[in-house]
Amino acid sequence: MTSYTLSARAAAAEARYDASRVVAKAAEGAYRDGPYYLPISGGWLSADVGSNLNFWQMGYDVERGGGTAIVQACVSAYAQTAAMCLGSHWKSRADGGRDRVTNSALSRILLRPNAYQSPSDFILNLTSLLYRRGNAYALAVRNARFEIVELHIMTGACAPLVAVDGSVFYSLSGNEVVERQLAPGALQAVPARDVLHVHLETPRHPLIGETPLTAAMLDLAMSNAMARQAIAFFDRQARPSGTLNTSNSLTADQVKELRERWDEQSRGLNAGGTPILANGLTWTPMTVAAKDTQFAEIMKMSEQNVALAYRVPLQVLGIGDQKFSTTELMMTSWLASGLGFCLNHIEQGFDRLFGLPGGLVEYTEFDTSVLLRSDFSTRVKAWVEGVKGRIFSSDEARADFELGKIDGGDQIFGQQQDIPLGMLDGSQALPAPTEPAPPAPEPPEEPNASRQQLPDLIRSVSDELFHGT
Repeated sequence: MTSYTLSARAAAAEARYDASRVVAKAAEGAYRDGPYYLPISGGWLSADVGSNLNFWQMGYDVERGGGTAIVQACVSAYAQTAAMCLGSHWKSRADGGRDRVTNSALSRILLRPNAYQSPSDFILNLTSLLYRRGNAYALAVRNARFEIVELHIMTGACAPLVAVDGSVFYSLSGNEVVERQLAPGALQAVPARDVLHVHLETPRHPLIGETPLTAAMLDLAMSNAMARQAIAFFDRQARPSGTLNTSNSLTADQVKELRERWDEQSRGLNAGGTPILANGLTWTPMTVAAKDTQFAEIMKMSEQNVALAYRVPLQVLGIGDQKFSTTELMMTSWLASGLGFCLNHIEQGFDRLFGLPGGLVEYTEFDTSVLLRSDFSTRVKAWVEGVKGRIFSSDEARADFELGKIDGGDQIFGQQQDIPLGMLDGSQALPAPTEPAPPAPEPPEEPNASRQQLPDLIRSVSDELFHGT
C-alpha cells in the first residue's frame, strides 16, 4: 500500500519530526469550562458536575446520550439521508453552465473511497461520526503522483495537534485495516493536508467541534433519569387492570373463591369472556393517573428538545403533528435548514482536501434530487413546467426517468404568444407586421457570341437575295 506522504524524501523528513514539539493550545491541567467529554467512559459531564473531581461520590454519573432512541433517530436521519445523495465533481464554464468532471481524483474517490467501503458506507459513517462526536476524520492515501487514491475513516481517539510554528498535524486511530497496512506510529503525527476533517461548531478550540448533544445534555439527563425511575417503578410494583368492589363483608375463603372464579372467566383460554357479577359486586377499571400523563408529556418534551438541537423536523422522525402536505415540502424545509448545512459542510470539506477553489468555480456537490424520487407526480410536474418554461430540453427531462433520447430532444422549445408586458398596457407600440421581401430580380443572361452574330448573318443574306449586293 502506498504511503500517505508526498515522497520518500518527505517521508524521511516527517519520520524525523520531533513529536515533543507538537503541543496543545492550552496548558495541561488548566481549567476548561464544560461540558467535559470522557473518552474512557464514552460519555459527557455537564459543567456543574464535571467541576467536581469526585462527581461519582456525589451521586452523578456520566451521560451517554448516544444510546437513546431519539438521538439515534436524529443521527440516522442525517447519515442515511446524506448517504442517499451521490457526489460529483463539477467545473463551471465561461458561458455560465457547468460540466461534470469524471477523470479527476475527486470523482474517483466519490465513486470508490477505498477497497472495502461503498460511497454510501463512507458517507453514512462519516456523517454519523460528525453528529455524534462533532468531528469526523478520514486519512487520505496518495500515490507517487501525489494524487489521493483512498480515504479511510478513523473512528478512534483522534485529535488535532498544533506545533510551535503553527503547523497542524493529527493523531489518528480507530481503523484496523489501514493501521495494519502502515508502519507502527505512522498515524501519530499526520500532516493536515492528508486528513479529511469535518467538524461542527468550535466554541472551545478552532479545530475541535462539538456535537449538538452538548446543548441537549440536560434534556437527555432528565429523560434518562425518568426512564430509569419508570423501569424501577414497573419492575417492583404490580398494577392490576381493575378491582372488584363490594360493600359486603367477605371472609378470606370467599375472597379466594371469588378471585379464582374471576380468573377462570377472564384469563387463559377464556380471556375476553364476560363474567357475571352478583351480590353487589362491581368492576372498577384502573385509570392513568394525572401524574403519569404529566410524566409522558415531560418525556415527549425532552425528546422534542433533542430534535430541536439537531434541527430535525419532527415529521422526519415520525413524531409530531402532520405539518407538511407533501414529501417535497418537508424535504425542501429540511434542505433549507439542517440537512442543507450538513451536505454543504461535507462538500466544502472535500473541496479543501482536494484543493478545489469551491464556490461556483470548481466544487463538490451532492445530488439532492434523489430525495424526491418517491414523489413521482411532483417530479413529473416540475419537469413539464421546466421544459415548457424553456429551461430544460426534452432529453434532460427524459434522462431523469431513465428514458432514451429522441429526435430534436436536445433543443429547447418555446411558445410564440409571449410578448413584453409594456405591450399589454399600451405603453409600447406593437411592432408593425413585416411584409415579405420581394423576390430578388433574376440576373441578366450573359450575351452569347453566337446570338450576336445571327442578326448580322440574316441581314447579309437578305441584302444578297433582294438587292443583289
